[in-house]
Amino acid sequence: MNQKRNSLYIFSLTLVAAIGGLLFGYDTAVISGAEKSVQAYLITSLDLGTLAHGATISSALIGCIIGGLISGYFASAFGRKKSLIIAAVLFFISALGSGYPEFLLFQQGEPSIALLFVFNLYRIIGGVGVGLASAITPMYIGEIAPADIRGKMVSFNQFMIIFGMLVVYFVNWGIANGQTVEWINDIGWRYMFASEAIPALMFAILLFFVPETPRYLVLKREDSKAIQVLAKINGSEEAKIILRDIKNTYSLTKERADSVKLFSYGKLVIIIGIMLSVFQQFVGINVALYYAPRIFESMGAAKDASMIQTIVMGLINVVFTVVAILTVDKWGRKPLLITGSIGMAIGMFGVASLAFADIIGISTLIFIIIYTASFMMSWGPICWVLIAEIFPNKIRGQAVAVAVAAQWAANYFISSTYPMMMEFSGGLTYGFYGVMSILSAVFVWIWVPETKGKTLEYMDSFWIKKAGDKRNVS
Repeated sequence: MNQKRNSLYIFSLTLVAAIGGLLFGYDTAVISGAEKSVQAYLITSLDLGTLAHGATISSALIGCIIGGLISGYFASAFGRKKSLIIAAVLFFISALGSGYPEFLLFQQGEPSIALLFVFNLYRIIGGVGVGLASAITPMYIGEIAPADIRGKMVSFNQFMIIFGMLVVYFVNWGIANGQTVEWINDIGWRYMFASEAIPALMFAILLFFVPETPRYLVLKREDSKAIQVLAKINGSEEAKIILRDIKNTYSLTKERADSVKLFSYGKLVIIIGIMLSVFQQFVGINVALYYAPRIFESMGAAKDASMIQTIVMGLINVVFTVVAILTVDKWGRKPLLITGSIGMAIGMFGVASLAFADIIGISTLIFIIIYTASFMMSWGPICWVLIAEIFPNKIRGQAVAVAVAAQWAANYFISSTYPMMMEFSGGLTYGFYGVMSILSAVFVWIWVPETKGKTLEYMDSFWIKKAGDKRNVS
């Protein structure tokens, strides 16, 4: 252990970057409180149907996919820090624009198709911010944090995502509490969206006080700046060793660092990154998060009871994300993922069995809690940890972009197919998520390498050996 490590500085950088995770959670959950008001103002008043309603509520996901796809270009062209600043600006614009879409162009209180289009445009802009932040925040933290605590630091980003969701639930409740439905439908929903401008502005300001990552600085041949950052994090002697290792990774392949191709280290690492993202969504977690009240209501719970059970799930999310933070650098990534997959399978197969038997009660809630807790201590945070650290330095920006875009596409697919699947068979729906949980465990066991305690530079040589492509090795 390096006694000269500046732990407070490392955590400060992590905390600032993880505000991107908080905004990720805030932006994706803010619609929950405003959904009915947006429907009344922009859908029902225009005599539009469920298709327009669904497209409006999920429009931010389109932006998330776009943001994920372009994150690699932004991270490579502008750097990790500047890309996060761009994401913060997009969050800010989206917050104010979604809250007051009539700005300059329309008259408040006069909904129209054009206004609906502009509202969705602002939500897509926010989604692009989410896509950028979801890719670049863990990348930034992973490139700053020392190897032995990297898992804990990147996992903190997942905690901030969940925390952001909880914050916006309370913000929405605070705005609506004691107000009439008419006021909420006229004004309240605007405050809900606009409230995101506060953490977005704070994020943008704080980012000016953090450095660029040393890996990106070396990539841009700014070694003097890189050594300064490394020395402040690790101490001067350790910094020299780390800088040498980073520079060595950029000479492992014949391509220049700024022109290296995505598959220079073989296809396997890219496939593993994509499949990690796909499995994180195909196990059905966002169905549990997005549709929790409906799930409980469909199981026979009264509306108030279903909301209480949803809050219980929110607390479970926080507690077991903390479990992951405390154990990821002790137990390793693979044991946590496999354990989580088994727990998720037990939970989902339990819910499926009860659904087939038409049994509804506390046992159903217990199995859902088992499922959610298992996800939050494993696939929730650890998938982001692996995406941040599994890819070689030269292709990290491009590879993370591909993995994150795949994750948002899988999210959209699973979320949009859930109602149709449930209409066909609830038991088969939850059984499908259980099967995906089992397959995710098999996938991790066979293909995913353990990265606990490994430096990011180690992964470069690891994947070159795996690829066995001597033509790229200098």
